[in-house]
Amino acid sequence: MTDHLDSVEEHLDRVLRDLEPLPVFPQPLMDTLGLACAEDVVATVALPAFDNSAMDGYAVASADVATATEESPVHLPVVGEIGAGNAQVLALAPGTAVKIMTGAPVPTGADAVVPYEWTDRGVAQVTVSRAPAAGQHVRPAGEDVGVGDLVIERGAVLGPRQVGLLASIGRATVRSRPRPRVVILSTGTELREPGVPLGHDSIYDGNSFLLAAAARQAGAIAYRVGIVPDEPQAFLDALEDQLVRADVVVTSGGVSQGDFDVVKAALAPRGVWFGPVAMQPGKPQGFGFVGEDNTPVFTLPGNPVSSYVSFQLFVLPALRKLMGLTPWSRPGVPARLTHAVTSPPGRRQYLRAEYVVEGGAASVSPVGGAGSHLIGDLANANALVVVPEDVTSLEPGAQVSVLPLDLDF
Repeated sequence: MTDHLDSVEEHLDRVLRDLEPLPVFPQPLMDTLGLACAEDVVATVALPAFDNSAMDGYAVASADVATATEESPVHLPVVGEIGAGNAQVLALAPGTAVKIMTGAPVPTGADAVVPYEWTDRGVAQVTVSRAPAAGQHVRPAGEDVGVGDLVIERGAVLGPRQVGLLASIGRATVRSRPRPRVVILSTGTELREPGVPLGHDSIYDGNSFLLAAAARQAGAIAYRVGIVPDEPQAFLDALEDQLVRADVVVTSGGVSQGDFDVVKAALAPRGVWFGPVAMQPGKPQGFGFVGEDNTPVFTLPGNPVSSYVSFQLFVLPALRKLMGLTPWSRPGVPARLTHAVTSPPGRRQYLRAEYVVEGGAASVSPVGGAGSHLIGDLANANALVVVPEDVTSLEPGAQVSVLPLDLDF
């Protein structure tokens, strides 16, 4: 009798159903880049806040220069100068002009700005050779944003443009959910830190860097912890030390059926679920909650491709839910397959691939072999082709669902 294999959806539901988004609190604007706004933001100031000049030139009453032409210019006395942030002339008497800089407030009594190019740039008196229309080269108050306007909706992701808008209406903070703190633990007595010599039976720890980088790319704060040996108590000690700063723990390795699968040995007695998921790569999975604060822990396979694919399918949606971002899972897109592929029955396969859009047509080409240890091929891929459980082969030209790995969503 074969063991039951959970579907990808069943395991994802196990992960997400009891996760609650992190609490909302006001955060400094620059800390919210890439996060979801957790409030409706209404402008309490107008943009522009006052009528201001769109040009360097002279503020005038348009009626005073309405007849100005090259052949018959109008001459006006210049009674002052207004710079941005240095407005000493607040009102303009009829029949006069005031020099004005771009962004400076237009004084009462003026309803147009004559650009320098239409004048002789006079100091005490200006000669105007072209007449502006009423309102020309003046940015009216509230033209962009009015007081009471809804400028950012709850749930909107805050990018550079939204952060700039919030600052422009005077907001120093905005309510959002914080970035999850993700602790990454790699297990394996054979692992070594990059930069140190290798023994004949040791390998460099690439997984923790891979997962920490993926967590950071997802918008989380990543804490990469040193290598943990294949000893259950050493693993539990390291885990206990890290829980104080963890919203999520991600481990790699030690979750299969071997004699040295330390993560499974340490956490299964503490209620963490371990079992097979009907996918390739990434069949051995584990998930549960540990510690006094019920911190979610993902126990991912040790092979780098398995670990990365598992992160994309299970950890990434969890992080996005914690941050209040939607959709939780990376959306699939259609593409035409360029080469034939095969897949084992009963498993959903995620093939490394290169996704290309040319002339509006999307195609996808498998990259490298199916081995879950082939990180070189993973680095050369930018997408995963999803082959359903009931499909064992696909011919060139078949339309498939693809998960682009480098596209924001």
